[in-house]
Amino acid sequence: MTKTLADIKKALDSNLGKRLLLKANGGRRKTIERSGVLAETYPSVFVIELDQEENAFERVSYSYADVLTETVQITFYEDTAGRAALS
Repeated sequence: MTKTLADIKKALDSNLGKRLLLKANGGRRKTIERSGVLAETYPSVFVIELDQEENAFERVSYSYADVLTETVQITFYEDTAGRAALS
């Protein structure tokens, strides 16, 4: 199934305010893992408010193209049963 940027934006819009785990390519074989809450979505980017205990800064933003090219992988936490991946 082919995904588009609009499909990714709709999926993120429906998960606003939910906790997530973010895995991002940090370059040179580094993977960055962060957890937080999906705070806002805009026409070209989305904003994640990070957990302050683990991170030095409050918010990060990524483009929908980052998700499309799999530079960023997002996993939303369900209540207590487990995880549901953005697919």
